[in-house]
Amino acid sequence: MTNGKASQFLHKVPLFNELNEHEMTRVEEIMISRFIPKKGIVFSEGSEKEAVYFIQEGLVKTYKTDENGHEQIVSFLKAGDMFPHTGFFNKNPYPATAETIIDAKLMAIPLKTFESLMMDTPSIAIKMMRVMGDIISELQERLQVLSGRDVKQRALSFLLMLAEQHGKTKGDKTIIDLPMTNLEFANSVGTTRETINRLFNQLIKDKILDMDRNRIVIMNWEALKGFIE
Repeated sequence: MTNGKASQFLHKVPLFNELNEHEMTRVEEIMISRFIPKKGIVFSEGSEKEAVYFIQEGLVKTYKTDENGHEQIVSFLKAGDMFPHTGFFNKNPYPATAETIIDAKLMAIPLKTFESLMMDTPSIAIKMMRVMGDIISELQERLQVLSGRDVKQRALSFLLMLAEQHGKTKGDKTIIDLPMTNLEFANSVGTTRETINRLFNQLIKDKILDMDRNRIVIMNWEALKGFIE
């Protein structure tokens, strides 16, 4: 990635919003471009954290695996997102596995190189920590909202969140181009595939949703929100 393209990308990443041009240039100098094909593993849960990643293009899911080998999806990430959310200021191993859903172009910042930059320019660390605090607070609020609801409300709330983050409006419809299986959706809200199958079938019957293997189409946004309220 050229310096010009790197600069354009970094300006779109919320974590770097408070950096001035000089600080942004210093970050650009240590970023590394990486291409990960569809279903490629970016890093595995429990492995040593070597870098923090930012999505330039593509989609990534992060998940944890329980003792029975079942996946618990933590998040779906899009262009501009950073992962892992523990970021730069925590040396613990990667808290989850990150896998690309489609081909992805990533930007990586190696932790050791970043630490050297922080020693040289501490103002970058101070500004980034401030923004990361806001990001963590937002994630905690989302978890509280989801944990306080029953399965149906959790599933519908998660669907609306996907629509807000990944959806594209086309006329009266909202199209979510996300190749997610019903099992992955179920893992994201802590329920079974059978429960999600029944819920989606009912929403399709009511003409609120339409879907195939690669996308979900919200046909009636107001009706979907009404189920939650």
